[in-house]
Amino acid sequence: MLQKFELSATHMELDDRLKKYATKKLANIDRYLSKHIRSSAHLEVRLKEHRSDGQKQSVCDVTLHLPQGTIKIRESTQNIFASVDIVEAKLKQQVRRYKESHTDGKRRRRLFARAGGAAAVEGL
Repeated sequence: MLQKFELSATHMELDDRLKKYATKKLANIDRYLSKHIRSSAHLEVRLKEHRSDGQKQSVCDVTLHLPQGTIKIRESTQNIFASVDIVEAKLKQQVRRYKESHTDGKRRRRLFARAGGAAAVEGL
């Protein structure tokens, strides 16, 4: 679980059920981060509720601060739990993209070289 995790709510009550749900879904995003990034990652979650055109809109706004960038995601639905689910899926995709673009190329080349060498030996 992330060490720096902030959860806040605006224009709505942040009950224990919602707090547990959001923490369970979003705080475990560190599984997708490398070890050296986990220590400095900071996740801010803001839950909001407002009315537009007579309908209730629930907004989940997530900001993930990483060493070499920031990931921001915002989702608006009628149900706050649904918006948390959608934000979780989008956050996973963005973290994977971040990880792919910021990984060390030498490490990646070394892994592919090992796999290619083993295949070449098996072919002989």
